[in-house]
Amino acid sequence: MASTPNRNPEIKYTKIFIDNGWHDSVSGKTFQTINPCTGEVICDIQEGDKADVDKAVEAARKAFKRGSVWRRMDASKRGYLLFKFSELLLRDKEHLASLETLDNGKPYEESIADIEASADTFRYYAGWCDKNMGKTIPTDGDFFTFTRHQPVGVCGQIIPWNYPIMMLAWKLGPALACGNTVVLKPAEQTPLTALYCAALLKEVGIPPGVVNIVPGYGPTAGAAIAEHMDVDKLAFTGSTEVGKIVMTAAAQSNLKRVSLELGGKSPLVVFADADMDIAAFWAHSAIMNNHGQNCCAGSRTYVQEEVYDTFIQKAKELAENRVVGDPYDSITQQGPQISDEQFNKIMKLIESGKQEGATLVFGGGRVGDKGYFMQPTIFADVSDDMRIAKEETILKFKTESEVIERANKTHYGLAAGVITKDITKAMSLAQNLDAGSVW
Repeated sequence: MASTPNRNPEIKYTKIFIDNGWHDSVSGKTFQTINPCTGEVICDIQEGDKADVDKAVEAARKAFKRGSVWRRMDASKRGYLLFKFSELLLRDKEHLASLETLDNGKPYEESIADIEASADTFRYYAGWCDKNMGKTIPTDGDFFTFTRHQPVGVCGQIIPWNYPIMMLAWKLGPALACGNTVVLKPAEQTPLTALYCAALLKEVGIPPGVVNIVPGYGPTAGAAIAEHMDVDKLAFTGSTEVGKIVMTAAAQSNLKRVSLELGGKSPLVVFADADMDIAAFWAHSAIMNNHGQNCCAGSRTYVQEEVYDTFIQKAKELAENRVVGDPYDSITQQGPQISDEQFNKIMKLIESGKQEGATLVFGGGRVGDKGYFMQPTIFADVSDDMRIAKEETILKFKTESEVIERANKTHYGLAAGVITKDITKAMSLAQNLDAGSVW
C-alpha cells in the first residue's frame, strides 16, 4: 500500500468556488453528500443552481476577455501552471484519496491510482500548451493563407460520480491547455475532491475566474450550464438519457459545441483458443473493477460454446474470492455501490434475471447490514432477449461471424474487447466490432 489512509479526512471545502473565492449558494440551499459505506451524511454542500451558474459564467467570461491575464498569459506559462498543479495533486494524494474513498466508496489504493493517473493527465496536457499549432496552406493567387488555433471560450463541464477526480482531469486538462475558461459541475454524489482541487488550482496561481466549480443537481445546475447563452462549449459524461437532454438544451440555446461520452454495454469476446485463466481474469476485471461502475465495462461477455462451462467455473471462483468490504482496508477489492438508488437498480436487474430463467451461478445478494455493498454476481444460461443480456451477463456463441453480429446489436458503440491467441482473429474482430475502442 502506498500509504496509510485517513478514515476521517478533514473536509475543508463545502462551498461554491467562483472567481477564486468561496461562496454560499444564492438560494441559501445545501444538499447532503452521503457515505456509501454507511448510508450516513458526510457533510452539507452548498447547492448551486441557475443563479450561481450565472455568477460562475460571468466570472469565466470576464477571465476570457481579450486583454485579461489568462488571454495574455504565455502558453509556456499555462503549461507551467498545469504541471505545477499535477505536482500538488501528488503532494496531497493521500488526503485526496481518503476524501475520494469516503465520498465514492472505491478502495483506497484505487483512489491513489486515480489521483496518480490524474496527475499524469495534467502533466500530459501541460506539454501541449505551447504546441497547439496551426498550418500554412498553399492557395491560388497572391494570397498567404494560414490557420491559427484559438480557444473556444467558456467551457461548461458536467462530470459523473464513478471517477470523480479523473473525470475532472480529463475535462479540465485539455480545456485549460488551449486557453479556455471553465464552469464545472461535479456529480452531486461526489463533490468533495473537485472542491479540494479548486483550492489547489488557486494555490498554483490560476487567475480568478478561469476555473469555477458549482456543485449541485443535474436538473438545476447542470441544466443551467447546458442552456446558458454565454457558454461556448459543453462537455458531458453520463447516461445516454441525460446526454440527449444536454444536447437538446445546447441546440435550443446558442448552438454551443457539444462533446458527449455516454453509456455503454460493451462486448468482450472470448474465443476457445484463449488461455481460460487469463480470459477469466480479464473478463472479471473488465466488469468488476470500480464496483462494476464503468461506462466502458465489459458488460456483455461472449464465450465460445466449447469452453463456456470451463469459463463459467473459473469466473465463479474469481467472484467467490473477490473481497467486498471496507474500502480503507488494503485487502478489499470492492467497496459499496455509489448510492441506495444505484444499489436498488442493480438488485432489480438481478431479480429480472432470475424471473426470466437465467441461472444464478453466484452472488445476487446484499453484503452486510448497512451501506450499499453487494455480492459480485454471475448469471449463466442467458439468451439475448433477456433484460440482463442487454445490460450485463455471460453469453454463449458458436462462430466468429455470429458473435460479431450479436455483439454489434446494441444502441451503444463505446468499447469492446477480444481474447484470443490468433492475431488474425483478433484483428478481424477489431475491424468489425462497432466500438470506439477495442482491446
